Amino acid sequence: MACPKEGEKAKKARASEILKALKALYPGARTELKHENPFQLLVATVLSAQATDKSVNEATPALFARFPDAKALAAATPEEVEPYIRKIGLYRTKARNLVALARRLLEDHGGEVPRDKEALMRLPGVGWKTATVVLGAAFGVPGIAVDTHVARLARRLCLSEARTPEKIAKDLEALFPEDHWVFVHHALVLHGRYVCTARRPRCGACGLAPYCPSRQV
Repeated sequence: MACPKEGEKAKKARASEILKALKALYPGARTELKHENPFQLLVATVLSAQATDKSVNEATPALFARFPDAKALAAATPEEVEPYIRKIGLYRTKARNLVALARRLLEDHGGEVPRDKEALMRLPGVGWKTATVVLGAAFGVPGIAVDTHVARLARRLCLSEARTPEKIAKDLEALFPEDHWVFVHHALVLHGRYVCTARRPRCGACGLAPYCPSRQV
């Protein structure tokens, strides 16, 4: 449906109510990717592209036991990594990217995950969304990463009509306080994953329904 005409002041007020509702619904919102440090989060986030968090979480315990840090992973070949991630989509490409990523971390960053978005995006397999997720979840750097869930909710809630993740992020970041950007990302992901699903949104059980122009009644 087309979003109703709404002034920026009214939209920002509605976004404020949405934020209050998200805080009540998901007070401890965080990534569902299991990790113990920034390196593990980076690897898991790369693996999660076009894959479910569940499939990634099933694979990473054995993967991290075998390759616990950048040094160990950099010493591997893609063929050695593949068996650990075979059930994840695009596993051959991801295995190559992970090995190349680990080697770049060693060469350019002493094996540590950089806290700079541009530096992260120069790593193999790391794009804008992955870099934003890692910076926010690992280091608390403000940013709203936009995946399919966040993009879907941004449009359904009429908070953005943009089509690119970067533009959607700018629209959302203009509506929510900067110190809540990381929370907003995680909360919207959870809401999109479990309530406002792609095919059958559960509008009757949705805590955001009072603020949603797209709600089905």
